[in-house]
Amino acid sequence: MPLLRKVGLKTLKNIEHLVLLIIALATVFAIGEEILHMIVIQTVELADLLLLFIYLEVLAMVVNYIESGKLPIRMPLYIAIVALARYLILDMKAMEDWRILAISLSTILLAGTVIVIRWGQLKMPYPKNQDYDT
Repeated sequence: MPLLRKVGLKTLKNIEHLVLLIIALATVFAIGEEILHMIVIQTVELADLLLLFIYLEVLAMVVNYIESGKLPIRMPLYIAIVALARYLILDMKAMEDWRILAISLSTILLAGTVIVIRWGQLKMPYPKNQDYDT
């Protein structure tokens, strides 16, 4: 049984690294497509820049996960905040008031969540000698 567990863990780790590589390559491809799109239309809009920031955060999240083996919950929250801002900027003219309010409140809620998580990390850090990964 220990051999099966060891082989299973190694297999899952390899799959994890393969998926991370696929995510990184797909993100780099998407960045290239977006840059090519901006070159073709010869215009850079705020929505394009925000989309590039989303891609950059995804790459940073992959790198962070590969380096540390941990995924800080704040990174996906940052991506969600930028995605909501981009959505609001792109479609604001066609949106009803209640939808704009809902997106705005969602963004504020996510930002508040980031603040609470960061405050918790500063005020209640994990003990140095304790390993929470096992």
